[in-house]
Parts: sequence; C-alpha cells; structure tokens
Amino acid sequence: MKLGVMCSGNGTNFQNLVTYPQMKHEVVVMVHNKRDCGAARRAVKFGIPHAHIKSKNEELIEQVMNAWKVDYIVLAGWMRVISPKLINAFPNRIINLHPSLLPKYKGLHAIERALENGDDMTGVTVHYVNEELDGGEIIMQEEVPILPKDDIKSLTKAIQRKEYYILPKAINSLCL
Repeated sequence: MKLGVMCSGNGTNFQNLVTYPQMKHEVVVMVHNKRDCGAARRAVKFGIPHAHIKSKNEELIEQVMNAWKVDYIVLAGWMRVISPKLINAFPNRIINLHPSLLPKYKGLHAIERALENGDDMTGVTVHYVNEELDGGEIIMQEEVPILPKDDIKSLTKAIQRKEYYILPKAINSLCL
C-alpha cells in the first residue's frame, strides 16, 4: 500500500510512519505547506520525495498524489481544512489524525479544551476525512487519561505518544 502524507509542522508522525517496523505500507511522497518545517527536514533525512505546496493549491496536491499512485493520503499534522474537491478526488482515501475522542472537541485546540473543561479522559482518533470538519467515519480511537497534575505540555506529550501507536495501527488495519 502506498501512502502520501501531508504535514504542516515538525513531522514526528510522518517519521513514525516511515520508520514503524511492522508497517504494511510504503510512504512514497510527502507534501508540506510550510517551506522550512521539520517535516521537510525529516523527508530529506529518510530519502522520501517531498514538495512544498501551499495548502490552497489543492489541484497541484492532487496531481502529486496521483503521480505517485497513492492508495491513501494521511494528514499527519496538516493544519488546514481540505476542500470538497480534494476529498472527492480521493473518496474514503484521506485519513486524519485528531487529538481527541471524536466527536468531542472537533477542530483546533482540542487538548486545551479537554483540560479547560476538567475532563478526566481524552484521546486520539484516526478517521476518514469528509466534508464535515472532523466528522468522517472513525477508523480507530484510543483513550488517554488526563492526570491531576497534567498541563498542556504534559498532556500534549501523552497524546503524541498515543498518536505514534494508533496511527500505524489504524493504517495497518486498512491493509487486511
């Protein structure tokens, strides 16, 4: 299975997909919408072809993904909403990773909102992308407890550890 990954930031989930030992896929290309992001440096380090494409240039993103014949596109920290045109070009083939137990806390600042609301549990969701923000069919979820001493930094780290586990597991489940 060939994956195209879209990133906006540091690229730790991208790296995890590239290096995860039990993966049943190959990351063939990565698109990033910030020129000098950490994800781009990681792509160079691992020899993964990558392209800086502005998030609004979805026609070019579609062309790149089609050129590499990707089976799925994984949004690993792509901090932009995908248009219906791109979603329809890859129906049920775009996967997002979100730092909450959807449908709770859709959109931005999910971790902060869980803390502010005094929740004792949050989590990570891997889901298909559809036209509703964070509303696509859930592929897999995992809980993350919110500990009494947690702050945004410690809870974010706990969420990230769970992301590194659940994203490859969810993608592997699609290979059956």
